[in-house]
Amino acid sequence: MSATTANAAAAVLDVRSISMNFGGLRALNEVDLQVRQGEIVALIGPNGAGKTTFFNCITGIYVPTEGTVHVTPRDGRTVTVNGLKASQVTALGMSRTFQNIRLFPTMSVLENVMIGRHCRTRAGILGALLRDPKTRAEEQRIVEESYALLKSVNLHQHYKDEARNLPYGAQRRLEIARALATEPFLLCLDEPAAGMNPQETHELKELVIEIRERHELSVLLIEHDMSMVMSLSDRIYVMEYGSKIAEGTPEEVSKNPRVIKAYLGEESHA
Repeated sequence: MSATTANAAAAVLDVRSISMNFGGLRALNEVDLQVRQGEIVALIGPNGAGKTTFFNCITGIYVPTEGTVHVTPRDGRTVTVNGLKASQVTALGMSRTFQNIRLFPTMSVLENVMIGRHCRTRAGILGALLRDPKTRAEEQRIVEESYALLKSVNLHQHYKDEARNLPYGAQRRLEIARALATEPFLLCLDEPAAGMNPQETHELKELVIEIRERHELSVLLIEHDMSMVMSLSDRIYVMEYGSKIAEGTPEEVSKNPRVIKAYLGEESHA
């Protein structure tokens, strides 16, 4: 996405001055962040900067101590996320992966993706018990759609395998497929390249670009691989000690003195 297009697009996520306190610890301090329609936005910073806490605040795991989180789903209405449960946020169309992989290890690869479709099913409890024709048709549709998602992340050949038997990089892709099963307008990826080798990281970058185009969604990602961040992102936000210290294009951020200091430390003088 070009800078001009990004600036003209509407915000699908609008975070205003959120703070998060844990007792006497201020983990987030008045952080602002916007993601526009169709953008890939990165959130970076040293370990302990508050990035995952920020993700937890915008996805309903934590309730921010202060500030507001607004989202604009595909139906065009603006919704305040503050106070909603994680399942409600997912149902709105904001889905995420986790820093530590959270799959159902003994379930099949296909079943893991099918679980992601739960928030989009229409069959009630009675229909599920009676297995009426409408329910059976919906179940078949979920199987077909889930298999198609596996194919899009090149895991369809493993659809019968238990999730725990997949290689690490494949488990990461499975988590992304499950997140896509919820039909998100915004996909939040928490360190998706963690533990991957350079080839897997390159393939992941290409996959994220393809997902953005195919599913017409926006992406917000936390990532420590700076090569991937700089080549993938439309815009970057930088955090340190719970506060936002910079934002801009990859070129702008890479030249920002505060960012250089946060990552490299003070320049030493003999």
